[in-house]
Amino acid sequence: MTKPKAKTVNDLSRCLDPLDMDATLIAVVEMSQSSWLVGGIVPGVERQPLKKLAIDEHALLSLLNRWRAEAEKNGHRITRIAVAFEAGHDGFWLARWLAAQGIEAHVIHASSVDARTSPGQDRSARHRASQARLSRLAAR
Repeated sequence: MTKPKAKTVNDLSRCLDPLDMDATLIAVVEMSQSSWLVGGIVPGVERQPLKKLAIDEHALLSLLNRWRAEAEKNGHRITRIAVAFEAGHDGFWLARWLAAQGIEAHVIHASSVDARTSPGQDRSARHRASQARLSRLAAR
C-alpha cells in the first residue's frame, strides 16, 4: 500500500528563503513625486541609516552599494540585498530594474502599510515613523 502524496500548497504569504540578518542588507524606499526616502538595516552598522535621494535608480544603486561596503568593512559579507517599497507611480518599473541588477525587490500594496504620519509632524517624528515602518516590513 502506497502512502498518499502530500498536497503542495502555494502559500505566497510565506517566505521560502530564510532571512540571515548577518548577510542581508534590507532597504525600504518611501516614494514621493519629488524624491525617495531610503531607510536601511545594514549588518554590522549600529545606526539605521536614512537617506533622501532624488528620483534616480542609479543613485539608489550607489547607496545600496555604499551600505554593502560599510557592512563588509565591519566583517559582514552581504549575500542578499532586499528592497521593499509601495506599489505606485514608480513601483513596478523600479522592481524590474532592480531585479535586472540582481537585487531582490518587494512591491507592497499601499493598503498593507501602516502610515500614521501627518504632514504637520516634525522631522524627528517622521524619522521615527519611517524607522518603525522599516522594522515592521523587515519582520515580514
